[in-house]
Amino acid sequence: MAHRITILHTIDPRGGKVGGIETHVRLMLSRHPADVSVLLVGMDERGDLEIGKPVPVEFDGRRVDFLPVVHIPGDTIHAAAKTVLQSVTLRFTLGVIRHLLTIRRLAAGDTASTEIERFELAIPARLIGHPVVQLVHGEGSKGDKMDTILARYWWLYRLNEAIALNLATRVVGVNPNIIARYEREMPRIARKSEFMTVSVDTERFPAAPFPATDVFRVVFAGRLDAFKDPPLMFETLRRLHGKLGGKLEFHYVGTSDPYRDKEFAGVEAFTIRHGFQTGDGVSAIMRDCHAGILTSYFEGMPCYLLEALSSGRPVGAIRLPQYDPLIESGVSGFLVERPEDREAAAEQMAEGFARLAADIFAGKLDPEAIRAKVTPYSVAVQMPKLFERHVALGRTGTAARQPGPASPANSRSH
Repeated sequence: MAHRITILHTIDPRGGKVGGIETHVRLMLSRHPADVSVLLVGMDERGDLEIGKPVPVEFDGRRVDFLPVVHIPGDTIHAAAKTVLQSVTLRFTLGVIRHLLTIRRLAAGDTASTEIERFELAIPARLIGHPVVQLVHGEGSKGDKMDTILARYWWLYRLNEAIALNLATRVVGVNPNIIARYEREMPRIARKSEFMTVSVDTERFPAAPFPATDVFRVVFAGRLDAFKDPPLMFETLRRLHGKLGGKLEFHYVGTSDPYRDKEFAGVEAFTIRHGFQTGDGVSAIMRDCHAGILTSYFEGMPCYLLEALSSGRPVGAIRLPQYDPLIESGVSGFLVERPEDREAAAEQMAEGFARLAADIFAGKLDPEAIRAKVTPYSVAVQMPKLFERHVALGRTGTAARQPGPASPANSRSH
């Protein structure tokens, strides 16, 4: 039997949108089993496709069906929306609703299921008519710093979350804190939930010896969203530059505009901006650097963190509980509790990186030991589990739709 998975997400598989969720979706496209076919309902970044018309797309040597439901130019999708009407997710959701009948037709299979990454897509996902797997990537709260529109319409986010969690057939939280919250606050949702992190392609991100240079290289890959706290990241690197006598380079991989934060001026002179990169490009850059940095207020489970560790690169981070199994002092980096004072936070982070640089240059860290931290999170270990969930739900959904045997009261003799 062939199983059909429909994925609804604001991505063009040919495009340059980057982020942890996009990495997960691309892994779904490139690693689906032979007995699973994938329909990606997404958006057209280039403007060269007919909206509402499916096209076959080759992705990492695998064929997927791609249905664009809205055209949004690639150069406009990276900045945070300031109003609801500018929201990429809203425009995409309206496109999904507009082409729902086409999606229903294309989503059919011997067994079938749907996966969504955003709460806003829950209702149209359910209307496709198959079991829905809701992945939950974030765990921010109203008091956390975040981009303008989410902070302003937090009540709408919570409403969408409640609807999505209730409509979902299965909920997958990418860190244990998400599941713990459901157990505390929503026991009924917790009963259909499980913890499974995003996966890392350990083949694409192999460990390598540290680069042979006395210039310490720190890398960050991803969007510079407000919740990532770019000002703290930049201030940390500015101070570290002084502590290392100027022997520091900051390598940024991504499409965000760092000039949005005035603190970038302090690190611009020693920053190398790589722009959008494919997975192979990100991997090569990471192997040419010494360490990664994370200063986020909240996260799900950052793909960037897993990719850096898989490459044998330690990470210095403001501590979040989900990092604890991965970042071990003396082995794979260091963690700093976020102080109330921003200056103190930057100083503690800079001191941590100075010590980390000294340990690396002294040969005290082993890239293979760092890589071992992410073995449980590898594509080979985790992706089969996720696809198995989809297939099992699809079979359950198909069985539920089959008519049962007629009861004696309703049977008719002839």
